[in-house]
Amino acid sequence: MFAATALQNDLRPAPPQRHQGISLAEILSALSFALDLTEGAVPGHAQRSCLIGMRLGRKLGLSATELAQLYYALLLKDVGCSSNAARLCQIIGGGDERRVKAGVKLEDWTRPDRPKWSTLKLLWNTVRPGSGALVRTAAIARIGLTQHRNNEEMITLRCDRGAHILRKLGLGDSAAEAVRGLDEHWDGSGYPERRIGSAIPIASRILAIAQHLDAFASETGTQNAIDVLRERSGRWFDPKLVHIAEHLHRQQELWWDALSITPESETRAAVLNLAPPSVAQLEAADIDLICEAFADVVDAKSTFTYRHSMGVTDAAILIARELKLGPERQRIVHRAALLHDIGKLRVPNSILDKPGKLNAEEWRVVQEHPRLTREILSRISSFEELARIAGAHHEKLDGTGYPDRLTADSLPLEARIIAVADIYGALTEDRPYRPGLALDEVRSIMARDIPHKLDADCYEALLRCVS
Repeated sequence: MFAATALQNDLRPAPPQRHQGISLAEILSALSFALDLTEGAVPGHAQRSCLIGMRLGRKLGLSATELAQLYYALLLKDVGCSSNAARLCQIIGGGDERRVKAGVKLEDWTRPDRPKWSTLKLLWNTVRPGSGALVRTAAIARIGLTQHRNNEEMITLRCDRGAHILRKLGLGDSAAEAVRGLDEHWDGSGYPERRIGSAIPIASRILAIAQHLDAFASETGTQNAIDVLRERSGRWFDPKLVHIAEHLHRQQELWWDALSITPESETRAAVLNLAPPSVAQLEAADIDLICEAFADVVDAKSTFTYRHSMGVTDAAILIARELKLGPERQRIVHRAALLHDIGKLRVPNSILDKPGKLNAEEWRVVQEHPRLTREILSRISSFEELARIAGAHHEKLDGTGYPDRLTADSLPLEARIIAVADIYGALTEDRPYRPGLALDEVRSIMARDIPHKLDADCYEALLRCVS
């Protein structure tokens, strides 16, 4: 799909490029914020890692083709991250898996026999929430005893899925293998294949260091990031790359626009200015494929949302066609439906998969996801209208929806279509608290909200298509 062949020479910040339409770099850098949500990372983590990693690759002397592959691997290194969320939540007994994912990046999990106090504190605050001390202690002990097995399972799920998505997008085997080897360690203590030294792809080694540097710099400062990098040199990280990172740090060339305190607009401009020029603009079908890939990322987060985004998209397109929307409006419906729940990547699986009723705080977290959807998609210059439509899928015509309590006058037809399709999908799918409902029951439930909450024309169009 996308050919990656060349890179501009200067890695220093430059004025933002102006794009006609959508470039591959623009859409991937924007959607990378959704991956940061899933990992519990400081927002902009993927973009900052991209700047750091590209500087390492350039200093190492990688070719233009290798740098291009590295660029996309850095932006999408976490694209498989949602695939292990449900399993991790299960392992920690219903705690916030996002908190664990963020915390574990700062811990040396390869030494369970010598746990640090910070590691134990992280587990104590996340494992089996609400349980007594004895239950929690026993659960932590079990996690320690099974840590290597659990790590291998979690990392293999994530890395295999990430590599699969990069191949699906046509970004090349080198980029895919770079993502698959993200968690390999120089001394063979990593996963999924326990590769040692130079058997680990060079791009994977760069990804690992870039990820480490940003995670530590964002939480504990740049000097501590370098100190821990040096301490793990030869164990986790390639000593040659560690030396390069230290050199760039001393020369004050490592962190340009790559700190969490840097305005996001400046970081993103620097990332876009590093974009391989071979894919200046995307065709419509390419954009659709990227939207589908990120819909898969969203749906993979929970076993109860498997194919939800695709199901909502199928229903929404049926409604749009029944209402005789033109091809361009159908395309907007298609993309908005695919990405309507991308903000839900921030919602912990302890909430998504909860079998009982949500409490007030949990419900507040859920209600934020449409706003996050809108914010993420608004980062793409030509997605402004699509962002508003996708972010309104829980609004109601009478103003009782969320997050903004919009009313009928503010809800275009495309948003009304997706709202109806989303409710239909949610009712017909299995949920933690009930199995999917039969069509007659779905019809009865949805009819109660016609016409004051849901659009009557959209509802009737749906019924004509599914009855």
